[in-house]
Amino acid sequence: MSTATTGPRAAAAQDPQTPAAPPAGRRRIPWARLSGTALIWLFVAFCAFAFLFMLLSSLKSSFDVLNHPFRLPTELKFSNWSQAWHDGGFGPAFANSVLVVAVAASGTVLIASPAAYVLGRNQGRVSGGVSLYFVLGLGIPMQIIVLPLYSIMARLHLIDNLAGLIVLYIVVNLPFTVYLLMSFFATLPGELEEAAALDGVGPAMTFWRIMLPLAKGGLVTALILVAISCWNETFLALMFLQTNDNFTLPLALVNFLTQQQFTGQDFGVMFAGVSIAVLPMLALYAWLGRRITEGLTLGAGK
Repeated sequence: MSTATTGPRAAAAQDPQTPAAPPAGRRRIPWARLSGTALIWLFVAFCAFAFLFMLLSSLKSSFDVLNHPFRLPTELKFSNWSQAWHDGGFGPAFANSVLVVAVAASGTVLIASPAAYVLGRNQGRVSGGVSLYFVLGLGIPMQIIVLPLYSIMARLHLIDNLAGLIVLYIVVNLPFTVYLLMSFFATLPGELEEAAALDGVGPAMTFWRIMLPLAKGGLVTALILVAISCWNETFLALMFLQTNDNFTLPLALVNFLTQQQFTGQDFGVMFAGVSIAVLPMLALYAWLGRRITEGLTLGAGK
């Protein structure tokens, strides 16, 4: 009595033209994926090298930075940091940057959330036109509108004023923030709004008490991205701030580098100043970088 052959081997035996499947251990190597992964790791290694070079150079003397740039420091000069903090004006500039970034980022998300909720939940011609208006705001170069902005801010007496810079940062970051949050609010369950309406809850309270907490991931993502953008922004601060007491960290760094060209460049102090400007945002991203990625992925998936 013969045993019937079943499975893929039987199908291959019945059809002699069917090519044999490759063994499990001999899979095709995805060369494109491997090369892409290698390029990414090379970029990561370069960034890590640049970061370590910046930190080590901030602890060296100017002579060692110029003559032995890739050698470990023989003596740690922490005085470079204190000199940059006090003589370079990075202390007051750091406080100004923290104030501006905290208020601007919070204000942007606070204003953009209701607008994104209304535009994301209502699909119509009016909401579509307003959404397109915000999208178009993303493509306007800042150099084109800086002169009209300066004229308006001068009439409002907001030139060389941290409050004026905060207003500018909120206005500039609103299109991106609204566009980012619309994807989160657009896919929230509509049954929650219906249940809230049956309970007698108005639209405003439905947004603040029900819908806004559900979009917490998107709100945190938008808050962090706006904070990073405002922290690194230089062009608007350079145009609208004039006195050293109001300088933010990017302007303090530019001003310090300009002074070093005339007083004699101390490269150790210069790298210390760059580290003061860079480290806070790196620490923030290292702490909340996964939340940013999850928030962007969730918004794209929705």
